[in-house]
Amino acid sequence: MPQQVTVLVPATTANLGPGFDCLGMALDIWNRIEVSPGGTAGVHVEGEGGDSLSAGTDNLVYRAAQRYYQESGADMPPLSITCHNQIPLARGLGSSSAAIVGGLLAASAAAGESQPDMDLVWRLAADMEGHPDNITPALFGGCQIVVRDGETLVHAPIPVPDGLQAVLFIPETPMPTDQARGLLSPDVSREDAVYNLGRVGLLVNALATGRLEDLKVATQDRLHQPARQTLLPVMRLLLQSALDGGALGAFLSGAGSTVMALTRGSAMTVAYEMADTANKAGVPGDIKITRPSAKGAHVVGAA
Repeated sequence: MPQQVTVLVPATTANLGPGFDCLGMALDIWNRIEVSPGGTAGVHVEGEGGDSLSAGTDNLVYRAAQRYYQESGADMPPLSITCHNQIPLARGLGSSSAAIVGGLLAASAAAGESQPDMDLVWRLAADMEGHPDNITPALFGGCQIVVRDGETLVHAPIPVPDGLQAVLFIPETPMPTDQARGLLSPDVSREDAVYNLGRVGLLVNALATGRLEDLKVATQDRLHQPARQTLLPVMRLLLQSALDGGALGAFLSGAGSTVMALTRGSAMTVAYEMADTANKAGVPGDIKITRPSAKGAHVVGAA
């Protein structure tokens, strides 16, 4: 059994506009999780969530590790866990998925497994999270499409063109996923379903073929963003300002509150336009420029 395990897990953005609950992409923003088996059970959090996340065994990272040991049947030692978090909480950037995937992967390595059973980790993570759109790119990296077939999950990677950047406006105000989901109607009109279906196909094709000029239309949505705009009224203005600044496409990241734009070559202008719009609307927040990550969660040290 190793004395310490270190795991890196990326942030993720889900939906990418129209791909509600079935599209996600890993981003080059990382949480680092260090696990020491046999220490004092508990979690120390630095960075994002340092003043709000539990330090006890009810912490989501710890609970995910427990779930792995339960599933594998191995005896679980007390785990001393340190989380260095760069992923903001409740901002639509996959913080809970990162915690779950990180805890499961770290537990696999802490149990002495030289290679994790990725399908097992994926299944357990999706079960804990309840939906697989953030979990899948967090674990496998890149842009992923994921669907359920009964009790089975199926995922496939979508190629991402080189040089693509992501500009994020991250409001100070969080948008809890449960609250954002509660706004959505259980009924969808045929017109809206067709609207989104066509755009999901166009989006996947645009990324896979490099037809990035199609992203402006392909990232549009009618299934969730209009309802969620009631929690973030500035969203429509931010989306338009990103496009005015030269973004290829723009959308609400996951359930929000982050608004994200995809660009290639005009990231600083897009960032300026989004920040200026937010400032004029009196909405405080941070701008971050990053890029998609081809790499998902991985163990970087086990000694």
